Amino acid sequence: MNKSSKQLALEKKILNMLKGKPLKAAELLFSDQELQATQEFANIVSIKRLGYNDHGPVHMRKATLNAIKMFTLLHNAGIQMNLEQEAAGTAEDSLTGVLLASLLHDLGMSVARHAHELISIQLALPLIDKILDATHEKDEYLTKAAIRSIAIEGIFGHMATQQINSLEAGLVLIGDGSDMEKGRARIPTILSSEPRVGDIHRTSAGAIQKVKIHKGKEKPIAITVEMSASVGFFQIEEVLFPKINKSPVKPYIELYAGVTDRELLRYL
Repeated sequence: MNKSSKQLALEKKILNMLKGKPLKAAELLFSDQELQATQEFANIVSIKRLGYNDHGPVHMRKATLNAIKMFTLLHNAGIQMNLEQEAAGTAEDSLTGVLLASLLHDLGMSVARHAHELISIQLALPLIDKILDATHEKDEYLTKAAIRSIAIEGIFGHMATQQINSLEAGLVLIGDGSDMEKGRARIPTILSSEPRVGDIHRTSAGAIQKVKIHKGKEKPIAITVEMSASVGFFQIEEVLFPKINKSPVKPYIELYAGVTDRELLRYL
């Protein structure tokens, strides 16, 4: 199955940021043809059937890249993930769980929008177990159980409708919410020019020029959102900010947003 140039570029960036078990897990997932097909069909359902924006291979990789960037910033700042704090795994194990959840969180969109996070868990579980069997020793029961639980929690909580309690799941939640640049809404806009309920989401998403994840001035992580018009603030306030607000990672984040060439507004 052919991959787009955008997808391949994102995969290269992700692989370049990983090593050890997370790298092996990513390589296995990227080479899985059935997963690729499910992600592509999720996009068909999302865009063509339901009129939503990108929920396919590119989105899931963009969300993954975002989560890995934030994980790295926290790790470099000496912040331990929950699996480390609880002596259930290493930093590599935590990152493996974040990777699995981020790359698989929207598989349920291949079936339906409603409760798609629960459907995603059902579709993801066989893949999660397959990857963990390949990256960990057979007798690492506790570690594999912990990573599996983290991955499931990340998928379960990515809509900000459920309470999550781990930093790992919190990274998945914000990584997903940070994928809001204008390209994500491009295809639905092209396919439908008729006015419809919810167009404010497309319009506001179209105004988002760039989302940057970088080291903060006062906190480990800074997210800066640049937009071409003030309508983009709707996307910040209705999509990104609620996800940050529900995330256990919130205390470590600075959030800035503004129209290009104007003063940035600090939210956090």
